[in-house]
Amino acid sequence: MASAGKVLILVENLSVPFDRRVWQEARTLAANGWRVSVICPRMVDRRPFDLFEGVAIYRYWLPFTARRAPGYLIEYPWAMFMSFLYACWVFARRGFGVIHACNPPDLFFLVAWPFKLFGVKFLFDQHDLCPETFLSKFENRGRVLLRWLHRLEKCTYRAAKAVIATNESYKRVAVERGRVPAERVFVVRSAPDLSRFVPTTPNPALKKGKTRLVAYLGTMGQQDGVDYLLRSIRVIRHEWKRTDIQFTLMGGGENLASMRRLTTDLDLDDVVEFTGRVPNETVCETLSTADVCVAPDPVNPLNDKSTMNKILEYMAMSRPIVSYRLAESVFSAGEAAVYAADNDETDFARKITDLLDDPARRERMGRAGFARLKSELSWEHSTRHLLACYDSLSSAEPG
Repeated sequence: MASAGKVLILVENLSVPFDRRVWQEARTLAANGWRVSVICPRMVDRRPFDLFEGVAIYRYWLPFTARRAPGYLIEYPWAMFMSFLYACWVFARRGFGVIHACNPPDLFFLVAWPFKLFGVKFLFDQHDLCPETFLSKFENRGRVLLRWLHRLEKCTYRAAKAVIATNESYKRVAVERGRVPAERVFVVRSAPDLSRFVPTTPNPALKKGKTRLVAYLGTMGQQDGVDYLLRSIRVIRHEWKRTDIQFTLMGGGENLASMRRLTTDLDLDDVVEFTGRVPNETVCETLSTADVCVAPDPVNPLNDKSTMNKILEYMAMSRPIVSYRLAESVFSAGEAAVYAADNDETDFARKITDLLDDPARRERMGRAGFARLKSELSWEHSTRHLLACYDSLSSAEPG
């Protein structure tokens, strides 16, 4: 690897180290000689500063998190302003030669612009396709805003010396829509660290007196399909009268409160538990106890191109998965998942109960998923691509 320097990582939609992908990237860079600083909002962890595993984490106050399109006109300008102020502070105190920006939003090029005067390079780590995210949340509303999202994405691509994509679908977007030369786009897949994310002894108490446990892990936003899952559970519980299954949903997000209300409205409080955001130890214990794990992300323009971290985390625990047939989910999970008909909640419910009633099949699927993850998709493979991307920026020395 080329000589390491100093890097500033910017992230807005989740705090670090709770953002698993960002934290893995930060730790990997630090372990390979980079002096890493991170700026993010205070969400899960309220402390304004941490120095953790060699990574300096600066957290700013984010007073408002948008739930509707107009709200982003408040949230994002504040976040960019605070990111810039903190970046000035970090530049003066620790220095950096690379700004590694993790979207959403596609606005971090504005934060990076002034630092280009000091030779700082801008690296775009595209976690989401913002125009497709907007369409999945708001459908055809706000065409003017949608056009601006395409323009901001284009500006971000143009500003970047290199682009990190989470999968081949995102790379195609960067090359074809963003006009980024293919040799400047590096695929760094999200994947759990198998040295840390490991199975534990199952805890039967998590089943709440029932014989089966179905687990969900992930963000609960508009595009994540938790409402689809809850309506599938309603079919299982009230139409098919299954009382032997406990459903545990781990994670936070903008729709968590509304999903809790929907659970009550559907009369599912006796079989559904929301844990909120929980520590890694709880995640591992719950997934190790689960009989089936679910990825209810519906088929739409965003999800079909996106790699779902939850699927890879389920595979790390050797769990069988129920998912809709999304292109990147099929690529990741392969034979570790069964796939329901597009956005069909009843078929999703049927796939869950069929797996629960077939322990031998669950065992085969779990083994196949772990083998695929370890041999082809683990973070060890992604590390090589991440470091190759930074090698391409080897001329970026601290400002």
